[in-house]
Amino acid sequence: MNRLRQALHEPKLQLFVSLPSNDLALAQAAIEEGADGLKVHINVDHRASGNSFGPLSEYAETFGQIRSLLNGPLGIVPGGSLDAISPQEIEQLIALGIDFFSIYAWHMPTFLLHYPQLAPTFAIDHTFDARLLEAAKAFPIQALEASVIPSEQYGTPLNFADLLRYRWLVQTAGLPVIVPSQRKLVPGDVPALKDSGVRALLLGAVVIGKSADEIRRAIHDFRNAIDS
Repeated sequence: MNRLRQALHEPKLQLFVSLPSNDLALAQAAIEEGADGLKVHINVDHRASGNSFGPLSEYAETFGQIRSLLNGPLGIVPGGSLDAISPQEIEQLIALGIDFFSIYAWHMPTFLLHYPQLAPTFAIDHTFDARLLEAAKAFPIQALEASVIPSEQYGTPLNFADLLRYRWLVQTAGLPVIVPSQRKLVPGDVPALKDSGVRALLLGAVVIGKSADEIRRAIHDFRNAIDS
């Protein structure tokens, strides 16, 4: 079974980390503090972290090293546009042990659906027509990333309206829902997020910062909140 599918069917809420840069030391910090899975990036300008990521050739060795340290799922954003994603790089990702890709639905070329070794997930934003989600059941999609907070609200506290939206997506999509940390999530939010039915938190720069020390502190606290 693919590592992502296995993780999302665990009874416990999963703790994933979106690395602010493709850096082995940051990955190691997250893993040592208890991250269940990691996500890396190529071919994209990342809005939350302010970083730009180049082609796979710049990071292949690092990804291989991260894979050797991580037992859980390793995912990737393979590009920030349709044109940025190439079949050649996707083949290399599989050889490196990448388990899944995560990408906005409108950035996903159709050929990405035809790699059974690479679990497909997709993201939606607040403008997406959620009536289309039920149609995803016809495709081999493994999870939905609920990136539904408007960018001008990044870094603000989680509220009950957000929980209602996440719960509605869980019920409507019929897919495991991953919540990225567009809000300034805190460990005290964990019980309510569990109650909403989401299967994984994906903590990124808004919550974990950009240094190894910041990542260690944040992951340690969220790990404790989930385990308790």
